Amino acid sequence: MILGLTISQFTTLHVFISFVGIISGLIALPAYAAGRWMPRMTALFLATTAATTLTGFLFPITVLTPALIFGIISTVVLTTALAALYGFRLKGRARSVYAITATLGLYLNMFVLIVQSFLKVPTLNELAPEGNESPFLIAQTVLLVAALILGWRATRVRVA
Repeated sequence: MILGLTISQFTTLHVFISFVGIISGLIALPAYAAGRWMPRMTALFLATTAATTLTGFLFPITVLTPALIFGIISTVVLTTALAALYGFRLKGRARSVYAITATLGLYLNMFVLIVQSFLKVPTLNELAPEGNESPFLIAQTVLLVAALILGWRATRVRVA
């Protein structure tokens, strides 16, 4: 049991929070990169992405895994994004720091979504059962290129 939930129930909650973080990030960050500020959607994105990361630490894992390493990196990235946005109010370099770290936070969440999709969705797993086949690598490459473009655009824009 985790927080009074079975592991299955907790996993469902964790995945739901993750999806909300991804969807809200896919709305808030492109809007930001286009010069439109969406404070509520941004807050939802950051809160749910942080909640995804933090709930990941509650799973009963006893050894250091790639998931825990991602969680640690994500915690640092999201803490930096939150500090740039709410602590420094996007003044000066904090604007670029926020753009980069928020984009990286979304990228990490979506990276895990792709990994989990190829592990758990039978059709995708058949295409890349080892996680190093072309379909998996193409999906991750497309995600990386999209994140780099989004992050670059977000650092170049002035949000009204």
